[in-house]
Amino acid sequence: MKTIKKTYQINAPVEKVWEALVMAKVINQWGGGPAKMDEKEGTEFSLWGGDIHGTNTEIISQKKLVQEWFGGNWDEASLVTFTLKNQGQKTKVTLLHEKIPDRDAQDIEKGWDEYYMGPLQEFVEGE
Repeated sequence: MKTIKKTYQINAPVEKVWEALVMAKVINQWGGGPAKMDEKEGTEFSLWGGDIHGTNTEIISQKKLVQEWFGGNWDEASLVTFTLKNQGQKTKVTLLHEKIPDRDAQDIEKGWDEYYMGPLQEFVEGE
């Protein structure tokens, strides 16, 4: 099992970044849809039409989002933690993705930048 840790500096207020992580209609706008998501603990979510799916396990509004993630045909969930730090009109996002199957780690690490946080960042910075 592998772990990925990344930090993103986003030129948008924490409220916008949070919405892009937890509101299905906003996720659909930056490219992670069709999405089913909200900001409630226990919500079963899906992104990219179910390619990624899991459960929100911990929510601290605009500060922390913890999710159990499944992708492909994984036998057990990986764990994704987004930690947001308000820096005025900017937001620091720390991403920790744990328990990734070894065979998928390289693709997932690239995917965070190319398909998830990269498009999310472009979207919220462009609004």
